[in-house]
Amino acid sequence: MPERAGDVWDRRVASGLAFLRRRLSGDYEVDEFGFDPELTDAVVHPLLRLLYRDWFRTEVGGLEHVPADGAGLIVGNHSGTVALDALVLSAVLHDRHPAHRYLRLLGADLVFRMPVVSGIARKTGGTVACNPDAERLLRSGEVVGVFPEGFKGVGKLYSERYKLQRFGRGGFVSAALRTGTPIVPVAIVGGEEIYPMLADIKPLARLLKLPYFPVTPTFPWLGPLGMVPLPSKWLIEFCPPIPTAHLTDSADDPLVVFNLADQVRETIQQTLHRLLERRPDPFGP
Repeated sequence: MPERAGDVWDRRVASGLAFLRRRLSGDYEVDEFGFDPELTDAVVHPLLRLLYRDWFRTEVGGLEHVPADGAGLIVGNHSGTVALDALVLSAVLHDRHPAHRYLRLLGADLVFRMPVVSGIARKTGGTVACNPDAERLLRSGEVVGVFPEGFKGVGKLYSERYKLQRFGRGGFVSAALRTGTPIVPVAIVGGEEIYPMLADIKPLARLLKLPYFPVTPTFPWLGPLGMVPLPSKWLIEFCPPIPTAHLTDSADDPLVVFNLADQVRETIQQTLHRLLERRPDPFGP
């Protein structure tokens, strides 16, 4: 017998009220990093789901390469002026992976110096991008997400789209080696078109203590409306994992670290080229 619409809404209202009671009474759990799974599932992921599914029409492949249990280090390309790619990736992984795994994102120091943003980042599973925190998460069997390009990737001009920037010193590789964690490269196509960055007003960026101040086709000309992302078509591809368990004694070897970082970077770059061939129209269906 089909469920009546009134019963569905009654159940939703009761569930919402129970959620509010738990939040107001403090009857919920967070881990040592401040991660709040209930808030993430009830508030953050539903919003991101509307974004990646309906606005960006995201297609995902290669999820079988992400471990069903135990640790994994997801390494992706970064882009988009505003780092929506990291948030979309976390929601996609939790929704589409058979084990519904949470992605524990590593973020730049700036993220955790911003009062409101810092709290949200912690609540949704993020922490500072440093090796001690990364290794603690990996040793506890979490799936950790890192974007080694950092602000160089997010803040690059549209003319440099889908060209990977330098991967820093390879700290993510050292963390994987010390914990014997497989590295899973992931390529994300679509983020470059949501806020096409045409120019960077460096004096304003220095004044506001920001890594860049973007000029896009809609920002700052349209004010708050300029923050609405353009509806680009997204493709996300998880690549085969790169094992590290046999290299745990080489975590401090610069040559091993560099070679692995270069392998990850080249894997992502080649996958980006392949995905772009599949998606000739950035705003197609």
